[in-house]
This record gives sequence, C-alpha cells and structure tokens, in this order.
Amino acid sequence: MKKKIVIIGGVAAGPKTACRVKRLLPAAEVTIIDQDNLISYGGCGIPYYVSGDVSDEQELRSTSFHLTRDENFFLRAKGVTVRTRTRALAIDRRQKKVEVEGLDGSGREEIPYDQLVIATGSEPNRLPIPGADLDGVFTISDLHQAIRIKERIAKGEVGRAVIIGGGAIGIEMAEAFVDLWGLEADILEFMPQLLPRLVDWEFSRMLATHLTEKGVNIFTSEAATAIEGEGGKVKRVVTPQRTLEADLVVMAVGVRARGDLAKAAGLLVDERGNIVVNQRLQTSDPDIYAAGDCIAVPHRLTGKSGIAPMGSLANKEGRIVADNLAGIPTNYQGWVGSFTLKAFERCIGATGLSLEAALAEGFNAAAVTTAQSDRAHFFPGQAVIPLRLVFDRSSRRLLGVQGFGPMGDAVLARIDAAAALLQQGATIDDVSQLEMAYAPPFATALDALNAAGNVADNLAAGRLRCVETLDFLNWMNDFSTQPQWAALDIRHPNEASAMAEKFGPDQWLTIPYIEIRERHRELPADRTLLIICDAGTRSSEIQLFLESVGLPNTLVLGGGFNVIRRIGVDWL
Repeated sequence: MKKKIVIIGGVAAGPKTACRVKRLLPAAEVTIIDQDNLISYGGCGIPYYVSGDVSDEQELRSTSFHLTRDENFFLRAKGVTVRTRTRALAIDRRQKKVEVEGLDGSGREEIPYDQLVIATGSEPNRLPIPGADLDGVFTISDLHQAIRIKERIAKGEVGRAVIIGGGAIGIEMAEAFVDLWGLEADILEFMPQLLPRLVDWEFSRMLATHLTEKGVNIFTSEAATAIEGEGGKVKRVVTPQRTLEADLVVMAVGVRARGDLAKAAGLLVDERGNIVVNQRLQTSDPDIYAAGDCIAVPHRLTGKSGIAPMGSLANKEGRIVADNLAGIPTNYQGWVGSFTLKAFERCIGATGLSLEAALAEGFNAAAVTTAQSDRAHFFPGQAVIPLRLVFDRSSRRLLGVQGFGPMGDAVLARIDAAAALLQQGATIDDVSQLEMAYAPPFATALDALNAAGNVADNLAAGRLRCVETLDFLNWMNDFSTQPQWAALDIRHPNEASAMAEKFGPDQWLTIPYIEIRERHRELPADRTLLIICDAGTRSSEIQLFLESVGLPNTLVLGGGFNVIRRIGVDWL
C-alpha cells in the first residue's frame, strides 16, 4: 500500500518537502494543501517585485528554467498533487485525517494521511491602533498584497508612503518606493535604531545615514499611535511627536507563527504559538512533522528557541523533514541568525549576536570595530568595509559579525564565512587563522575578516584599549563630559589640520603617524589620549608604542574616521 503524505502549506517548506520526498519515495502519494491560489513563490523577493528589479510577479513563481510552479507543474514534473484554494480546518490525529474546505464552494471533506507535515508559515503582526483597517494599509503577507500595492502606485494613487517598522522588510519597501517610483517615504521605528538587536548602533547609523541621503525620512524612538483616513482611505499616520501624510501605509512590525491548527490538534506549542519540534522536526505526535516559519527553532548560540522566518531556513527544514519521512535519520541543529540586506548602493549584513544582544543573553561580551579594504588597496575599485566582531571575553568564543559596505559580494562573503565559523563554535583565534581565498581583485592578503579576528585577539589579551564610537561622539558634542580626554590625530596633516584648527590644540593634538616615535615627548602625560586614524590599525600600533615609553593612558577609536564618515558626522 502506498504511503500517504499530506502537507499543509505550499509556499516554501511545504513544496521543498514534497519534491524531496518524491525523489526519495517515488511511490508515495504526496498531497499539498494550500488555501491560496498562488503557491511556491519567493516571498523574500516581494520588495524587489515592488521596486521593479523583478518585473513580473510570475518570475517569483518560476523555476530557473522558466516553468511556473503551479498545480500543473507539481503534478506533471514532480508527481505531487496540489490542492489550492483548500483550507485545512482540523487535524484528527486518532483517525489520521485532515478536514478541509474548498474555498471555491466544493464543500468539506476529509483527507487521510499516514504522515502529516505542517508548513503553515507565519502571518504579519498588525498594530492594535485606530485606523489599522483603513483602505491603503497593507502588510507584506503574501504576493497578493504586493500586487495590490504595485497596482495602486502604477495608477498614480500614491505620492507618499509611511512604513511602520524599521526591520529588513520595512527598509526594503522604503527603497522600492523611492528608487523606482520616486515616492516620498517615511520609516517609523519605535526602537532607538533601525534593525534593532540585529546590529549595533554604529552599523544601524551607517545604514540610516545612507537611506537619508537617498531621500528616506527616518524617525526612530517613535511609535505610530493612530492611522487617520478620509472616506475610508488612509491619509495620515499619527505619532506622539508628529503627523505624517500618507497615501499608503505598510505595517512591517514582525510576524507570528500560524500555529493555531497544530494547537487545536493538541500538539505542543510554545507560549508564542510556535510549534515545538525535536531535532528531526517531529512534533509531539511522531507521525506529524513541521517546518518553516511556524516552528520554534533553536538558536545555536543562546540555546533559546523562537521563530526564524527566513525562506532559506524553510527550504533547509523542508529537506530535513523529507529525509526523515523517507527513513533517513537527519537532525536539524538550528540557526545562528544570518542576514544580508540591500539598501540602494549599500548593503548591510550580520550573523550571530550583536553586542547588545550578547550582553542581554548574559555573555561576558566585547566587540571590536574595524575598517579594512575589501580587496587589495592598489586594485581599482577597492572599497572600505567596516566590520564588527563580537566575542566572549572569558572563552574567546566568536558570537557575531556585522558588516557594511558597497552593494556587492564583499560584505556577504565575510558574513557567510563568519556564519560557518559560528556553527562550529569557533573562537576569535579561528577567525584570525581562517584560510580565505585570495587574489587582489577580490581580497587583501590578510583578509578583512582575519584582521577583525586579530583586533579582537589584541583586545582580549589586553594589548588594545578602545573607546566606543558613541562615547567618542558624545565627548565631541560636549568636551566637559570627559575633561581629561584629548584627541591625538595621527593622520596626514592635510586631513588633521582642519580638526585641530576647529577644536584647538588643547583638545585636538596632531602628530603624523610617521613622526610619533621622534615626537612622543610632546604629548601630555596627564591626559587620556584618544588615538585617531582612518581605520584604527595605525592607532593600535601607536598605542603599544606609547605604552612602552611610559604613556599608558590611551584609547583607540576602532574603525577610525572611516566609520565616523559613514555615520554621517561632519564637524567641519
């Protein structure tokens, strides 16, 4: 008798499970149930469809060889039966049946299964504020929403958009509105920075500066309290600080698991509604598996489980489910939290924990910031990519890496390498010694990621003492906050002289790097010197030298003026 495998959910994890299990068990009867008529699409590509980078929504549903992933494709090419416009109402675990309802009026029926897979995904959060149900308020929940947004803009009905939420989706949507359509776009984020907890302040600020330069208005530490409309259509978004005009509003304030079906069936879910699974992605019923945005995924650094709504993870989980359905024991180890994001001509990425998140999780964490070239300095087109490496002081364990740079693969390559190290429980010594592919058009002989590991090693060993960028900026805004501090600018006089002229020799000392060894006696012994260069590399060298000649009161500005400039600070 053929094994009957039923899969509820047809976007990412569900189709991946179905196709893999049919390869492993060709005789199995595999059925996908989905309440939508559009299935197996690249949800992460929705902002790029709105922006025009992807010209037609059908491209998000097509294979690499240009076949549309619909019912006909799955049946003829994969041997999988797909029932769209069919809603799963209940799971009868004792009888091993799924009760479904046809949304086209075909009524209710029961579909038997031997093994069941729940891949119901997630749904977007909606703020419980007045006006959230007005015409023109959208969430990026599915492809239909994206099509409606794009149609409304194309008809000339939108001049200004407000995005509530400064996470990845909100940022991508703001770029889509401004870059292709020339709309005015505002981002509201109730936390103090964009990408909260995902990256640290400096990297969020670099991103915000670039977005602002491109015409996106950003309001942080500010929450939407109401949405106002006229004639049933959205017109304004209200916060305690201001009122923003809006023809269209996108709520991008996170997602939650669609775990109600599993909970109603008596399966174990956590306090947030995520379906609890074991390492083989089995639920509390051994004949029922779950994958995708609806499950609680363990974080490999913290050990805590929670939602991990990423298409890349859903596809990996779908394969693991299929293997276990076919009798191939396969374990899922969890995730480390890796992402990359395009924002106009810049990209930002991270893996693991930010310093803020690591400290909140109880790690004895520290971080270093560097600003190295993405390729050989003599090669045309080289660019600086700031990196931030977070580690545990006690164990030297790597906890996270963040990167910011020009649009391209330079940041992605370092984040991917760091993600692989994180999954192996690597230390900062492993980062220092990691073998990276090298050729001048692609990297430096000592890669930027290796350099970040070396800087972390110096900090952990006490050979480096740093001032945090935010503390430095606060001091620059008010010298009285740290009256014992003075800047020591070791850049070329052409770069340093303007700062010295503006702030005076008492606060801004200038001695070129090449002259420090012969002029160090000019430096005051009763001040704490903040050593500044372009990247921090020369500064750390000079710190060690000054300590050797009896001037130990120094701090290095990690990333130097390369980071300061990208943050958008201009004192001149």
